[in-house]
Order: sequence, then structure tokens, then C-alpha cells
Amino acid sequence: MADLSDIIHILPSMKSGDDLLSSMEVLPEYDESIRSADVPIRLMALSDLYRIYVPSQMSLEIYSKMYLALLRSLQKKSTKLAIQQKNQNYKAIIQQEYSGIMGGSDSFTIIGASGIGKSSAISRAITLITENKVIEVENPYTKIIPCICVQCPFDSSVKGLLLEILRKVDEMIESKYYENALRARTTTDMLIGSVSQVALNHIGLLVVDEIQNVCNSKNGKSLVGMLTQLINNSGISICMVGTPESAVFFEQAIQLARRSLGLRYDVMEYGVDFRRFCEVVFSYQYVKQKTEITDGMIEWLYEHSSGNISVVVSLIHDAQEIAILNGKEVLDLEALQEAYKQRLSMLHGFIHMEQKKQTSKPKKKVSVTVTDVGISAEEKYSREFTIAGLVDDAKTENGDIVQLLKIHMPVVEVAV
Repeated sequence: MADLSDIIHILPSMKSGDDLLSSMEVLPEYDESIRSADVPIRLMALSDLYRIYVPSQMSLEIYSKMYLALLRSLQKKSTKLAIQQKNQNYKAIIQQEYSGIMGGSDSFTIIGASGIGKSSAISRAITLITENKVIEVENPYTKIIPCICVQCPFDSSVKGLLLEILRKVDEMIESKYYENALRARTTTDMLIGSVSQVALNHIGLLVVDEIQNVCNSKNGKSLVGMLTQLINNSGISICMVGTPESAVFFEQAIQLARRSLGLRYDVMEYGVDFRRFCEVVFSYQYVKQKTEITDGMIEWLYEHSSGNISVVVSLIHDAQEIAILNGKEVLDLEALQEAYKQRLSMLHGFIHMEQKKQTSKPKKKVSVTVTDVGISAEEKYSREFTIAGLVDDAKTENGDIVQLLKIHMPVVEVAV
């Protein structure tokens, strides 16, 4: 049995640095002899690529944020305010009198582009923080679930989310809150009080995924308001996870914005982390002829994935699958290009070829003025220019703008 007054020793010790990186990393077992196995066996084993998890700076920040949020939430459960809040929640259920005593601003967001590994990082962090255990507390005896993950309903239904929270609690501690709520045909107002009481007794950290569903729903603000009330009435920490679309929604009003302070991420930059990720995934080869990844391949992968690691995994997976099926049995640039054209055609509109990391040397910009001497008209034509710049040059040198334009582009003079 655990004692909430000694909360630091209830949770696994907080990791950091290289110890945290090695703990979060997931590398499936790989035996090179599988490259000589039968085709069905290799194709089945190829799916191991989707199990690979290489932690990044985002992973470390998400782990730290969630660990501390859970710690603060559990600390509140052993205070006198928690007992007073339980009494208030009971009144909320029976008498519909709402009063948030515990309060707090323990909600935060994790916002990032789809496919960058947010959900995987959260899943790995929860596994390390909770070790998949339910905490049993004595005096009074209760079971506390360190973390519960639910998805925001596609229609942002307040009642739907509240019932899903009860169902998840029942799964973990074998209670009957969900069944009782359905039998009693509980209203939404009564459910808020009931879920607040359940959260205060049994939940440490609540993670609400796909929060961007609130953006295009008329119930969006109602659902966020319900989560705010849940925080005030239970004192638990709530983490909302979504795409950049949800950030626009939360920025509409201050009462939403102050509830959504947290972490924001974009696709991976071209650098050490991206190169390491490509090298790890590329090392899992199931074609007969083994190849080594080159700098050119890494640059190509970045250009054709926009730095989105889920697209990189799909490219390497599908390239190997195609190479095995067509009998070429080699993972090279040709196989990657074929996978990009055949399998990722739906993503071409979302992948921008102009990347943050330019793989070719940029052309040197040269300003052109009418005072340039000793150069041909063709050389002037190849240089970069702006019409506004040419107008300024013509004014400065008292030149003819038409003649200056003719050097850089075809000009047709029309008599009027």
C-alpha cells in the first residue's frame, strides 16, 4: 500500500539525459539472416519498421512535462482541500450546486504537425512514468490510475467524452461507474459532478488526444469549458494533444488561451537528429542485397518527406516492399523514388520541396544597376532583379527604364 504523503517514492524516479534517451528508445530485434528468408516471412517482418522509436528533444520535453504534471496532481489528493472538494462534488451531483475549491491551472497542450511522433512520445513517456501500474492507497483505501488517455469525440460531444472517461476508469480498476451512469440515464450536468468525483478519487493525469476536433464543431467551446470545470472541481492535470489547427482555436479568447499554454513542435529540422533517425531505420533491411545509406539518400529523404518522420518510415518500408515484390531486392534511390511515386501520391500536395535545409548551393544574388560596365547583355539577363530596383536605378542615373527593361526581359512597344 502507498501513502500519498510520500508521493516522491510512489512514482518511479525521474530520469534525465542519456539514461532517459536509452529508456525511451525502442529498437526491435533484427537478425541479418532474415534477408535470406522466404518472401512472406520478410514481408511480415518488414512491419517492425513501424515499431521503431528514436527519441528526440521533443521526447525529453514531453516526458518531463507529463511527469511533473502527474506529480502535482497526486500531491493535491492528500490535502484538506481534496476532502472539501469531495463534499462539494457530492452536492454538485445531488443538488446541482457547483463550487470549485481546488482550482488550479494544471492544463497544458502538446501541439504539433501530424506524423511527427507526438502520440508515440506520449505513449513512451506514460510507460516510463507509470510502469503500467495502478497505485493502491491506504487510509482511505482507493486505487489511483496515474494516467488515462481518451480521444476527443469527432463531434466534440461533452457527454460522450465524460462517459468515455468513466469507461476507461472501469477498465483499469474494475469499477462500475460507466454502467451506473448509463442505467441512471445521467444528464450532462450530473455527469460533470460525477466525473469530477471519480477523477479526484482515481485519476492522476488525463490526456485528451485529437483535441483539434473542437475547431470545426459547434460544441467545441462547450467541451473546453467542461474540461476547465473538471480541472477546477477535481484538481487533476489535463493534457490536450492536437495539430496546429487547434492552436488557432485556442487563440480566439484569453479564457481559452490561458488554458492551452504548453509545448509546440514542427517537423524535424535537417540535422544530427534527422540523420540519426534515417540511419537507424535504414539499417533494418529485409531485401537480399544490403546497401549503406549515403548523404545523398538522407538529403533525398528530407526533401521528399518535409522532415516528417512518419513519411520517412513509410518511404523506406514501401521501397523495400516494392523491391521484394518486383524481384530487384535492393534498397536504393531508385526503389525510394518508385515508392514515392506509387505509394505516396496522396501526400504530394502536403510535401513542399523547398526545405529549410537547402541541398544545393544557393545562387549568389547580384544587384544590377545601369552603371554596370564590362558585362554582356546576356550576363545581365541571367542576374536576379526587381522592377522596383530597375526604376530606382533609372531615376538615379537619369536613364530610360524601357531600355533597361529590354536587357532583362522581352518588351514590346505599342503606339497609342
